[in-house]
Amino acid sequence: MIRLNQELKELSLLFGPSGFEDRVKQAIKEKIEKCVREDSELYEDKAGNLIYHIKNEGKPRLMINAHMDEVSLMVTEITEKGQLYFGNVGGIDPIVLSSKRVISENGICGTILTKPVHLLSSEERDKVCPVSEMLIDIGARDKADCEKYVSIGDYFVFSADYMELGKDLICGKALDDRLGCAIMVRLIYELYESKKKTDYDLYFAFTGREEISYSTAFLATENIRPDYAIVIESKAVSDLPDVSDDKKVAILGDGVIVSFADRGAIYDRGLINHIMSLCDKKDIKYQVNKYVSGGNDSANIQKSIEGVKVSVLSAGSRYIHSQSNVISRSDFESIYKATYEVITNDRIN
Repeated sequence: MIRLNQELKELSLLFGPSGFEDRVKQAIKEKIEKCVREDSELYEDKAGNLIYHIKNEGKPRLMINAHMDEVSLMVTEITEKGQLYFGNVGGIDPIVLSSKRVISENGICGTILTKPVHLLSSEERDKVCPVSEMLIDIGARDKADCEKYVSIGDYFVFSADYMELGKDLICGKALDDRLGCAIMVRLIYELYESKKKTDYDLYFAFTGREEISYSTAFLATENIRPDYAIVIESKAVSDLPDVSDDKKVAILGDGVIVSFADRGAIYDRGLINHIMSLCDKKDIKYQVNKYVSGGNDSANIQKSIEGVKVSVLSAGSRYIHSQSNVISRSDFESIYKATYEVITNDRIN
């Protein structure tokens, strides 16, 4: 039996910015291709989505979705001194970038350069350095030296260790949404090894480009044409001392987050109630999202074809879209358990 924590560690450390998810996809493919049998298939569609399908013709189609990509930086200019200007690919707060370690597809390491605090004016100290004034330093002597290793258009992602904090928390990069990918891999293994039957025509869709809002989940949905979809995601939380309870979103360690809406979609109430009912019956810890914020692939899925009944199961994440995402291991496990119960119990009414 594979272990969720080990799967998440392996996937989180991979290079996979939006539009360049191939390494993540290949790793997932190698993990689940051994689970293909007569009643299932594994294929890649024209949009680059990796789909694992457990066939059950005539039954309602249920799609489980997670995205493979992560936020990143793209090189826009190489200076005469051999340093790199860049732009964000995905939503990254400039405040989390200064002095962070980054790495390119080819393994070129760098650090993000900003003016040191000792040289800042009093006015500059009260402001966040804009991305347009930041540089990546790879240690090149000059432009010619730098161009041996890096080209305009190359991508860098955060370079970060995967580590455990205390007894329950996990810290690392790209947990948004490699945690969803790891859960889906574990579910596929569990269904294969247990030979557990499901009352759905079941699809697992590993998709891309979610972080730049040009998600391939829309195209996967158009091709699969599901009746129901569950998106597995991480969700930014603010469980900090000076944040009022109604704006904390959720609390790490209090279970899988069940939401009713975000800024892009309104989730299906029948599907939500079905999930919460199963969690109550199986004693799975869950919490209700306290604040409408953010977005994910649910909007793309909900608006596809004639419309899809969609819900999202999330793990709360501190410091999301940074080098140091922090999630709760117990929340991570709760999402797995809740999704497994949906798949293997009576159909959604």
